[in-house]
Amino acid sequence: MSKRAALFYDYPAKDGEVYGQGRRERLEQLTRLYPSVVNARNFDEHADNLRDVEVIFATWGMPALSPEQLERMPSLKAVFYAAGNVKAFAQPLIDNNIVLVSAWAVNAIPVAEMALAQVLLSCRGYYRTVRAYHATHDQNQAKSFQRVGVFGETVGLIGMGMIAKRLSGLLTQFGFKVIAHDPYLGDEQARELGVEPVSLVELFRRAYVVSNHIPDLPSTQGVLDGSLLQRMREGATFINTGRGAQVVEADLVRVLRERPDVTVLLDVTFPEPPDADSALWTLPNVWISPHIGGSVGDEVVRMADCAIEEFVAWESGRPLRYQVTREVLDTMG
Repeated sequence: MSKRAALFYDYPAKDGEVYGQGRRERLEQLTRLYPSVVNARNFDEHADNLRDVEVIFATWGMPALSPEQLERMPSLKAVFYAAGNVKAFAQPLIDNNIVLVSAWAVNAIPVAEMALAQVLLSCRGYYRTVRAYHATHDQNQAKSFQRVGVFGETVGLIGMGMIAKRLSGLLTQFGFKVIAHDPYLGDEQARELGVEPVSLVELFRRAYVVSNHIPDLPSTQGVLDGSLLQRMREGATFINTGRGAQVVEADLVRVLRERPDVTVLLDVTFPEPPDADSALWTLPNVWISPHIGGSVGDEVVRMADCAIEEFVAWESGRPLRYQVTREVLDTMG
């Protein structure tokens, strides 16, 4: 008999319906799906009907279940999360031996694609020339600096998690040389990924574009400081689609004021958004986007597909590709 399941989420539909385009209907074929969507606000209203639920299919807005709430779901065995970061709710599940699976590898796709687009534009000198063109209205003056182009240029990736692994593959296809820094990156894995392991100092010194993908952990806060940022090459670009807390903002502002040739592209900051009086809003060589790297629109159903595929594997007793174990959680951003 098919397993009893429920949907748990709470997020604005304008970002795309994760279990839309036939995905909810697919779940109804595979499971005995509870008809209502559950979230933190209406849990008590539905709790008495959830005692037999064995599987949760979730996405953004999955609540962190309290011990009392978990007691009201004694049959729960697994949560399949059709999104990325699970830090906000994972620990109680893992502590209670509930299988947790995340579609973080799938949510990495659009982030890697966005970073790739920014790398390509950076190497064409797009951001710097647009800035100069608006200031001078002179085509020749706007592109008077050396533009390196794409083929054979060096890109540095900080942190080699799911996003950076996917990005490194895309960059290699475009003819980039990829160097990387990650304390967990071994020589054999580096060879498999086609990247050269280097120190952080060497990465900032050699790369024309530096892209940050460090996980958001207490140990990584403030690791990207002025001593590294000031080493960037003439005309270099620093991209941050990871987390803002790794960058020392005061150092970043100082370097940007000293180095108008440098461009910084920030999809994340700390705090987020920056304080109203932060110089990041006014410096001409900074571009800030409002944390738009993740899945959106038609892309979001890929995460549901991942959750469904993992559920089918779990129910069949096959290995899971994206389970979040206690060890995995410790290193996730």
